[in-house]
Amino acid sequence: MSVPKALTIAGSDSGGGAGIQADLKTFSAFRVFGMSVLTAITAQNSVGVHGVHDLPPAFVVAQIDAVLDDFGADAVKIGMLSSAPIIDAVAGRLGARAVAPIVLDPVMIAKSGDPLLKDDARDALARRMLPLAHVVTPNLPEAAALAGMPVETEKDMEEAARRIHRLGARHVLVKGGHLRDTANDLLFDGAAFTRFAGERIPSTNTHGTGCTLSSAIAAGLAHGRALAAAVREAKAYVTEAIRGGFQPGRGVGVLRHFVERW
Repeated sequence: MSVPKALTIAGSDSGGGAGIQADLKTFSAFRVFGMSVLTAITAQNSVGVHGVHDLPPAFVVAQIDAVLDDFGADAVKIGMLSSAPIIDAVAGRLGARAVAPIVLDPVMIAKSGDPLLKDDARDALARRMLPLAHVVTPNLPEAAALAGMPVETEKDMEEAARRIHRLGARHVLVKGGHLRDTANDLLFDGAAFTRFAGERIPSTNTHGTGCTLSSAIAAGLAHGRALAAAVREAKAYVTEAIRGGFQPGRGVGVLRHFVERW
């Protein structure tokens, strides 16, 4: 039996709702074999991030080599890369290998508002990682940081996508979850936009939505789907996972990753 394989390179969320934990749950929900490379360990729960411990860049590279040398990967999802040395190490190793399509989720701030990317690492993220990305998936605050402009409307999303595309990413998916009245996303391929309409669900069970969406896109690519089809399927999945979300702790609730099962 041939099973698609996807690799996530990201940080660990000890609360289980985001990061590596959300990525692996999402891969499983899409019937994809998930593999992981940890970049950082967080002491985190539904209330906030209480500590971050970055792994040595050389050990991050050792994990990448161990996975790819044996398993390979049909798609790679990249999440939390908290420091410039880690970004340089990951970009250098992936750039030197013939890897599968890369989905880059430019994680900067946790749902609680705690920073997950050091200030001096933002330039490294744009300079080193964006040129490797098949698609980058910023939310509005992340798009604003990468594009160097306020992003509050769909018109702003279009201009931000153009600017981010010029930084090197092949495709840019600007997510509209922070829009006031809708949750529309825009995908830009350098020439045209594809709009993915989304309803705004009145829910606070949204911890890990960005991780989950990017992992679902990677899972679709691992199955061989075209990017637009993978995005459409991923968005529908996240919408239902939010709708079925629940609150295991005292703070922000989480998605129901196996919404069809339990």
